[in-house]
Amino acid sequence: MAPEAGPKRTALYAVHKAAGARMTEFGGWEMPIEYAGITQEHLAVRTRAGLFDVSHMGEITVRGPKALALLQYVTCNDVARLSDRQAQYSALMYPQGSAVDDCVIHRLGENDYFICVNAANTDNDYKWLVEHNSVGAEVENVSSQYSQLALQGPRAAEILSKVTRIDLTSIRYYWFSPAECCGVKGLLARTGYTGEDGFEFYFAPEHSVHVWNALLEAGKNEGLQPAGLGARNTLRLEAGYPLYGHELDEDTTLLEAGLGWICKLDKGEFLGRDVLVRQRTEGLRKKLVGFEMVDPGIARDGYPVWIGEEEVGRVTSGSPAPFLKKNIGLAYVPPATAQPGREILIQIRQRKARAVQVPLPFYKRPK
Repeated sequence: MAPEAGPKRTALYAVHKAAGARMTEFGGWEMPIEYAGITQEHLAVRTRAGLFDVSHMGEITVRGPKALALLQYVTCNDVARLSDRQAQYSALMYPQGSAVDDCVIHRLGENDYFICVNAANTDNDYKWLVEHNSVGAEVENVSSQYSQLALQGPRAAEILSKVTRIDLTSIRYYWFSPAECCGVKGLLARTGYTGEDGFEFYFAPEHSVHVWNALLEAGKNEGLQPAGLGARNTLRLEAGYPLYGHELDEDTTLLEAGLGWICKLDKGEFLGRDVLVRQRTEGLRKKLVGFEMVDPGIARDGYPVWIGEEEVGRVTSGSPAPFLKKNIGLAYVPPATAQPGREILIQIRQRKARAVQVPLPFYKRPK
């Protein structure tokens, strides 16, 4: 028998190890969880800038005259609204109204789309697109052709302007452009998963070490820090962004997950649309809420949620929020009990700790 393959590694694995990063397995990849510490890296992104290796993320292209038809059928957002060089947050859909995965769709041109998907779901997403491709679009998993770095934080544009000639003010939020950064050609998008301004750069993996080092050098005087997946998780939680496998799964519809805003029910038929239309009328089975701990303690993922004497749900994500200096979390509760200001109890081992529901997002960056 062949030995089991271990987790995959990005082109920057040796660089992370040399920098003293603590590595962990995530989505089938061995990734840096932290360098100097999650809190320090989180605060660097909120106040200055952080650099993330997110090359584990997957990339899929959909091309040809039927590309739009396929994407309109398998995703919930309206791809037809995109202009060239515009990106869109969306989800690949199951017939039951839940997400196969959440993703970002980039329109490169007419009949030409580039999709960024979650690392753990890449193969499944690709398979799902191929299985539902009755129209004959050209679908290709191009993940191995790209490294992806995310430069995030209020000083991201300032740092990036030192290593690219492109006018960064011309790239608005959720738009992108072909660009040369650090002397390397790629695709530069004003997107991210931290709640801050920032950019994600897609380029050929063989340039990874050069681009990583050049960006860190450019940001040296701006307080740029390498950041791991630990800070990426606490940042996205403060910003109220869902994580697949936590807030999103096969059994949770997008309306229940608070993502009704990306479900364009008026665009025509798509997978799961009928379920979402019915839920709009009949009501949800559960609702995602944010909460802050009142009693001491951290609400970890999976902890039971109680209202009075009844167990009503589970924490989907929970951690300290380094910038807000609170312990926060997300959980599903019965819709009738989903009200900001209402108390819930989180079972932390043998005790029940008080928490209060709060509006989402927990954190919104100053404009």
